[in-house]
Amino acid sequence: MPDAQLSFPRRPLVLGVAGCSGSGKTTLARELASELGATLLPLDYYYRDMSHLSPEERALCNFDHPDSLESDLLVAQVETLAEGRPVEGPIYDFATHSRVPDRTEPVTVGDVLIVEGILALHYESLRRLYHFSVYVNAPHDLCLTRRIHRDVRERGRTEECVRNQYEATARPMADLYVVPSAANASLVVEGTESLDWSVEQVLSGLRKAGLHPRR
Repeated sequence: MPDAQLSFPRRPLVLGVAGCSGSGKTTLARELASELGATLLPLDYYYRDMSHLSPEERALCNFDHPDSLESDLLVAQVETLAEGRPVEGPIYDFATHSRVPDRTEPVTVGDVLIVEGILALHYESLRRLYHFSVYVNAPHDLCLTRRIHRDVRERGRTEECVRNQYEATARPMADLYVVPSAANASLVVEGTESLDWSVEQVLSGLRKAGLHPRR
């Protein structure tokens, strides 16, 4: 009787997309996910749970520092996805700065996995899992304008709250941790240029690197 064939999960191409909050990195990552038929994994899912703090204390937390993310869980789950296996990802509620209790989100991956977030190129243990990475560059004033628009509309913030947080933590942490991480990128694109052009630059970079995602 012949031996049964062993079946191994197919390993996906793993891309990292980083940039300051409001740079356009999420928009680019979503467009690349659509273009490549990829699974998109935002780092925002992995903010640490602050439910043990009062609402006033949560609002004072520095959510732009690398320690604000549960990086060990993030890296472990990206490692699992990079092997072609599914994970149960956490669910985060931005309105309350806390994890949704007793609930997870199943994440599966096909040919391409895109890991996206302001600190996607900061953690060395995460960078080593990427086949290719992109940094989206944009000036701080544009980032603030975009962040106000997003956080007021999607995250229940006031404009004053967004401006105060930006000056207190987002911009200083960006200068300290996010902007320097551009040096770790395979490619830097400009968040002020057209989305189509940025996508084409990334696809061209993948081709030049010999990375051809299957569709």
